[in-house]
Amino acid sequence: MSIKLTEHSKGGGCGCKISPAILSEILAAHNVGAKTNVKNLLVGNDSRDDAAVYKLDEKTAMISTTDFFMPIVDDAFSFGQIAAANAISDVYAMGGKPIFALAVLGWPLATLPASEAAKVMEGARKTCADAGIVIAGGHSIDSQDPIFGLVVNGLVDIENLKRNDTAKEGDVLILTKPLGVGIMATAQKRAVLTEEDLSFLVKQLTTINKAGEALGKIKEVHAMTDVTGFGLLGHLTEMMEGSNLSASIVYNKIPIIPAVRNYIAQKTIPGATARNWSSISAGVVLGAGVDEAEAKLLLPDPQTNGGLLIAVAPTALKEVQTILQEMGIEYTASIGECTAAKEKRIYIN
Repeated sequence: MSIKLTEHSKGGGCGCKISPAILSEILAAHNVGAKTNVKNLLVGNDSRDDAAVYKLDEKTAMISTTDFFMPIVDDAFSFGQIAAANAISDVYAMGGKPIFALAVLGWPLATLPASEAAKVMEGARKTCADAGIVIAGGHSIDSQDPIFGLVVNGLVDIENLKRNDTAKEGDVLILTKPLGVGIMATAQKRAVLTEEDLSFLVKQLTTINKAGEALGKIKEVHAMTDVTGFGLLGHLTEMMEGSNLSASIVYNKIPIIPAVRNYIAQKTIPGATARNWSSISAGVVLGAGVDEAEAKLLLPDPQTNGGLLIAVAPTALKEVQTILQEMGIEYTASIGECTAAKEKRIYIN
């Protein structure tokens, strides 16, 4: 009898994230967001960036991040691959190079055999090997839900460090993976996802964002982040708020997983979608030509190990696109641009 991990979790992947509005309420009580005065801490709680960054010397900084969640797919090996890829991508999103990882494992030993946890670890080691790193340690507990992720440490030349709050007016925006992961993962949990679409989903979820390390070396890449649990709109809002800009997006240029509309029709919508939309909708304008019903499902759809969201000066757009294409990335077209701050943060046309 095959074991289906998603039957043992109430949420999956980055859809497990607490909504932006509730997270802000939690963090506000601890003064998170205030400027820290810790010597050499280049990126900390004063921004909602992908990781913390600590200056080691005049040239080099360490990037440290952690990410973990409940199963987004049924197969244990694939779950380990996906969780590892998602965590490692935070280092790449800041222009860094991962150097080693620690495992974070919670496993319900009363309901799932330890052999499945071993498969999760095996999948994670495979992804780490693809990134050129090892799992050097970690911690595990017996928990009610299966949970897995990594703490990942990386290095970056300080001059190549990319943040999510340093975009500039006139920058072009690129998204390197199509949207729809949350919808398709929900379709799998409800047993309506086809084998072909499952293969596409797993391939996207396990693909690491290694291009971020190369993009870090391009000065004209002004800001970068990876799109995860808050959806494209949530992470784009963070980028625009942090940079004090607005974004003008062309809806038809946003990459979307080809089969996802079939599952929208079957109403396989994750619960986090509505929470995400509720948290950021006040700052979003949907133009007259946009399919509003569809946009409200796709744009806040929680992504797991989503694509890089890149803000790059138009003069370096071709260079960035060439790097992405040489690394096998299909989605390199502009989806919009950064503008001067307006009444709202995001305009979808």
